[in-house]
Amino acid sequence: MKKTSILIADDHEVVRTGIRQVLSLCDDLEIGAEATNGNEVLAKIRSQVFDVVLTDLAMPGVSGIDLVHRIKAARPEASVLVHSMYVDGQTATRALAAGALGYVSKGSDATNLIEGVRQVARGRRYVSSDLVDEVLSNLSAERGGLPHERLSEREFEVLRLLLDGQSVSAAAASLALSPKTVSTHKVRMMHKLNVKTDAELMRYAMTHQLVR
Repeated sequence: MKKTSILIADDHEVVRTGIRQVLSLCDDLEIGAEATNGNEVLAKIRSQVFDVVLTDLAMPGVSGIDLVHRIKAARPEASVLVHSMYVDGQTATRALAAGALGYVSKGSDATNLIEGVRQVARGRRYVSSDLVDEVLSNLSAERGGLPHERLSEREFEVLRLLLDGQSVSAAAASLALSPKTVSTHKVRMMHKLNVKTDAELMRYAMTHQLVR
């Protein structure tokens, strides 16, 4: 029986160890390699073929939805399963729109993770049970119906980091951008959301359930 080869990408050793332990219980799955940041992911998929790329979104270097785009550009045939701490339908919906086949939250149980790997390896979409209703609702709704749905991927990433409590400088470091660039994205993002202060931005995020 051919085993499903998996690339695990996460910048936290304890998370990778946990994933290894869970997947090692399955005879049909094997860990082909590991990566600790987005640049390593891209390097490894160019030199080795994996059936599934199981990746976090919040890692050093190339990250977020941009990483999903780049994985699919480098390896269109790769099945991407996002494994993220972001437990909201907007992030999951954007990841799926970027080319990921599945999205599993880090808060979901081992069964969801295993099933997610197996399903995307077969070319099927999979969303963990704690997010499926919200994602289906987002996918069925008209795109652009709400202001935050009109944000660019980079603007949405900046929004996510700011809502996580990061400063502009910290967000710039997380995205490998200059603070000036992040500030520009913030200004454009706030204009699109029609908010003028950080307090208004937080109220908007809470109203639309964008805060973790």
